[in-house]
Formats: sequence, structure tokens, C-alpha cells
Amino acid sequence: MNFLGNQCVVYFVNSGSEANELAMLMARLYSGNLEMISLRNSYHGGSSGTIGLTALNTWKYSIPQGEIHHVINPDPYRGIFGSDPTGYAKDVQDHIDYGTSGKVAGFVSETIQGVGGAVELAPGYLKLVYDIVRKAGGVCIADEVQTGFGRTGSHYWGFETQGVIPDIVTMAKTIPQVTPNSIYQGIGNGLPLGAVVTTPEIAQVMAQKIQFNTFGGNPVCSAGGLEVLRVIDQEKRQEHCAAVGSHLIGRLRELQRSHDSNLS
Repeated sequence: MNFLGNQCVVYFVNSGSEANELAMLMARLYSGNLEMISLRNSYHGGSSGTIGLTALNTWKYSIPQGEIHHVINPDPYRGIFGSDPTGYAKDVQDHIDYGTSGKVAGFVSETIQGVGGAVELAPGYLKLVYDIVRKAGGVCIADEVQTGFGRTGSHYWGFETQGVIPDIVTMAKTIPQVTPNSIYQGIGNGLPLGAVVTTPEIAQVMAQKIQFNTFGGNPVCSAGGLEVLRVIDQEKRQEHCAAVGSHLIGRLRELQRSHDSNLS
């Protein structure tokens, strides 16, 4: 795997929900703060903890989900500030200033929202928000469950499209790669596999207690994950995603132009 910065400590889990649960725990232990920030329209899992980070009503249940703030989604197409990241970033600052003590545990976001509809973030948004969150004592978490491993085509990790380096990266997915011409989804190829990657400085907080997962990193799933990484590299899956994605975007833009002309 291609990592940036000082991310070299890996914790293996079985799913994206487990990965995001662990990332949230790390953020809270490391920062000494409790409150988390995530985006509206986001999906980070359906477990008791990650359901609070998720901001889609179809995934919500009537259980306690406190100390999590959902900020305006920086949707460059339908968002209230268009593609200007400053208005969206100000909303993050406002939540910290008026909805917290001034300190937060962390900020988590998908770099492209998957379940929410393949929504990209406004260009430059994460740079502004990461700076705001770190000044408030929090860590920045990139949920790469649906965007990592070259699936954007242009970059190996989705967060690279925003020019940032997160403090914690989560990854998973078990949906298999069915044929050589399919767009793969996930590192498990049908096996339950996920991971949290972070820096040694943040990872050391886990030494306070025992962190253990019965099946996380088991030999069968790990062997499957290694084989998926080999296929991604040798069969040039990232280039395939770039080609298919470019074709799809081109055709969608044709549709957009035709609808815009009908509205004018």
C-alpha cells in the first residue's frame, strides 16, 4: 500500500464500521476530547458508535448518538456555497465555536461520499477544515472505505485529490472483484477485511489498555488482501478506473449540457 506522511502503524479489523469505531476511539483518547465532527449526507457505518457519525436518515435509529456534530455538506453541485470551500469551512468553525467547549476529538469524512450518492467535496475544502480541526486539538480522519486503493483513478487515495495528509486512515470493503473488466470494490475480495492506519504518536494511546480483535488480521483474510493488492498493481486496476471514470464523467457532462439547454 502507498502511504503518505508518517502513517506506518496498522490495526486490522473486519469491516469499515469496525475501522471507523476504532479510529474514533483513537481520536478521543489521543486528543483527550470527546466531540466529533462529520459531514451531513455522510455514511461511516451502522454500529452503535458509527451510526452517530453517519448523517443519512435511512440509517438512523432511536439510540443515543451524542457529542457528534454534523456540518454542512460541501457539495460543489447542489451545496449552498457551490464550489467555494470557505463558506463550508466556516460552518465547521462555527460548530466548534458555538457547539463545543472550543476543543474537539476529531473530524471524519469520506473524500467522495459513497452511500450519499458519489458526491465529491468542494475543491480545497479538506485543507481548510483540517487546519481548523487541528487548531481545536482534534485529529483528521479520512474514511477511504469506498475511495482508496486507486478507485478514483487519478490517485491511490481519495484524500490525495484534496492535497491533504490525514492523521488516521480507515479502509475496508469485502465486495468481490468479479471479472477482469469490473471496477473492483474493496480489499477483501469477498473476505471480511478492514484496517486503521495511523502514526506511531497516535497509536501509542492504544497502549493504555488492550486493543484486541478476535478475527482482525487473521491469516486467511490477510492472504486474500495481499492477493488483491497484487492484482491492483499488476493488472493496472487504477488505470482502468481512470479510463472508465473519465468515460462516465464525459457522458454525464453531455447529459448535463442537454438538460441545461432545455432549462434555458
